Amino acid sequence: MTKETLTARPRLVRRTAVAIGVLITIVMASTAVRFAVDGPNILAGTTPRDDVFAQRYIAHPWLAYLHIAPGVVYLLGAPLQLSRRFRTRHYDVHRRLGRVLLVCALVSGLFALLFGVPYAWGGASEAIATVVFGCWFLACLVLAFRAIRRDDVRQHRRWMIRAFAVAVGIGTIRIWAAIFESVEQAVSGGTTSEALDPTMFGIAFWLAFTMHVAVGEWWLRRTPALTG
Repeated sequence: MTKETLTARPRLVRRTAVAIGVLITIVMASTAVRFAVDGPNILAGTTPRDDVFAQRYIAHPWLAYLHIAPGVVYLLGAPLQLSRRFRTRHYDVHRRLGRVLLVCALVSGLFALLFGVPYAWGGASEAIATVVFGCWFLACLVLAFRAIRRDDVRQHRRWMIRAFAVAVGIGTIRIWAAIFESVEQAVSGGTTSEALDPTMFGIAFWLAFTMHVAVGEWWLRRTPALTG
């Protein structure tokens, strides 16, 4: 690296950490809303007729929450795993936690396909995006596991960064969805339904995940493989 890159890198890491923190917070808030809305209805055996988006989660809670719950665990733990300081100071914890998070990520990714494809709110567009990026996420995890089994730490970290970049894209989907909904309300003067159009939700999937795959590749080229 050049001297300029070495100087700029800590700032880049801090900004990236803040961005990741914001996205994970968005995902946690969305998850809390899901629990608050779905929980009482699942326990009571009722379905809110005015919330079509929530009906999928309530009608198929096992599929939905076997995706959501382990996914939350993975998103909360993965930043620690990708932290060089945490790895060097707590390597044994890093290895044990890594096994747990890998299982959580694989389960979450599998059930993302089982739930997100047949019950996609955004129709075919969202379903196809779920297949494309869900399979990419699972492939990255498997390749990361294979790399570390060969003691190829460099490739292991590269594949784990790619996997995490896709996973945290869930938060960016919510951002795009909010933008589209705000634009729709502004254009219609507030006369349309506050629920986001399903077609736009599918587009939000493609925009968010494509952005995150691209950013993940950019990060791998911008920072050293073993420290970035």
